[in-house]
Amino acid sequence: MVGKLLVAHPSILGDHSFGRSVVLMVEHNDEGSLGFIVNQHTHYTLHDLAPELGIDAPVFNGGPVDLDRLFYIHNSAEITNAQAVGNQLFWGGDLDEIKTALHSKKLKSSQIKFLLGYAGWSKNQLNRECKTNTWVLVKNTYNLFTNEEKLWGNIIRDMGGELSFYADAPINPGLN
Repeated sequence: MVGKLLVAHPSILGDHSFGRSVVLMVEHNDEGSLGFIVNQHTHYTLHDLAPELGIDAPVFNGGPVDLDRLFYIHNSAEITNAQAVGNQLFWGGDLDEIKTALHSKKLKSSQIKFLLGYAGWSKNQLNRECKTNTWVLVKNTYNLFTNEEKLWGNIIRDMGGELSFYADAPINPGLN
């Protein structure tokens, strides 16, 4: 499951935390699962939250747990202690190295995503939610660093079948 994407099933379109979410899974073991929502912007920039870093990058909502903690995913294999999650993606790693790599342009802002919080599931919780069609698990073949606002719809459309009907559904269908 690590490295795959959890895509919110259209049946939870109205869910405040997870409707239209795409979650990159970074841990899955006997104790539980952890991932990051990768397609929900916040109104913060990194400069707003940590001006001492000298990095002005958007910050995304990584999930409803630990909203006071900053996480990051990137595609640099050179960052010490970064954990590989597949498809040339890594999460975490040495923040000073991240800062240096960004300032020296070895890591472009289009190769990293800063996230507030994470999505977490207790033991077997995620398996139960997948069985009840809350989530659809897909292989990650997508660029998670661009076009975030279209990511969910693109994945749903690519899945085809009945689900593709929802790809362009309005955020609040009841308001139409």
